[in-house]
Amino acid sequence: MRPTSLSRRQFTTAAMLAASGLAPAVGLAQAQYPSRPIRIFLPFAAGGIGDITFRLVTGKVTERTGMQFVIENRPGAGGITSAMAAKQSPADGYTLVQIGNSYAVSASLFASLPYDLVKDFTAVSTLAQFDLLIATKESSDITSIARLREIDKADPQRLNFGAISAGSTQNIAAEMFKALIGSKAPIVPFKSSPELITAIQRGDVDIGFDYLAAFAPALSDKQIRLVASAGEKRSPLTPDTPTVLESGVPGYVVTSWNGVAAPAGTPKEIVMRINAEISIVLALPEIQERFRVLGMEAALSTPDGMADRLQTDVGRWRGIITRLGLQQP
Repeated sequence: MRPTSLSRRQFTTAAMLAASGLAPAVGLAQAQYPSRPIRIFLPFAAGGIGDITFRLVTGKVTERTGMQFVIENRPGAGGITSAMAAKQSPADGYTLVQIGNSYAVSASLFASLPYDLVKDFTAVSTLAQFDLLIATKESSDITSIARLREIDKADPQRLNFGAISAGSTQNIAAEMFKALIGSKAPIVPFKSSPELITAIQRGDVDIGFDYLAAFAPALSDKQIRLVASAGEKRSPLTPDTPTVLESGVPGYVVTSWNGVAAPAGTPKEIVMRINAEISIVLALPEIQERFRVLGMEAALSTPDGMADRLQTDVGRWRGIITRLGLQQP
């Protein structure tokens, strides 16, 4: 199950329902909250897609309500630094943290982490979702997943795949794809998406695994082209690109997402207040369009919906990582 991608009408309805349910529950607490800026810890550097996403949403919430947000970028350590900063903060509604698919992967990949993804955080809402994509050099003879499999079967030594660093969703997705099609192609790791894309353009790797936000500039310049997407169905962002599923590889679905969480124990009425504001902002056509430009679909959820998604993703990725023998100490 993936975060729900909603139409404008559905967004608006959800926002109205969320907002209308606040008055009886919040009372005086709503009138007093927030009385100071709300911190949001992000596990990536300023200026990246994730950072821009949160600044877009919080900027609109501020514009609408006057609520103030302070974004603190704490990249590195696979998101541990950011998660721990949130976990160790008071559960008073003045601390939020970005949580998403990468955290579910980490919870499955590492045998031990200094936090429990499910127990130590309270889900608030998803913000966006984005399907993994497989791309190749524009002039490549890999025209489809079927063609790739033909080439690989005829010459198992010919192909190599590319993805960013080991342990990333992209890298594990490449390992998963390799296992499902029975390929022995090596997976070349890269430090960053730009390095991967350069390698695809030069033909150093035959296919690469990443997201539309990373591929978009090279696609626009016709230096690379898409072979397939890894969603359950074709994305409206890449409607002409077939999914891996429809290309004959059962079970291959990799859809990432990001969302907002708070320290465990944050009052429910505050969680619902923030969720309601997010739902209203995500319904705005200008925000939905900005998300599309960034290679994402706006994706609203209830707090329970996001919590269920986290638990489902942790279980799913744990099974995949265990089968592939990738779990780390």
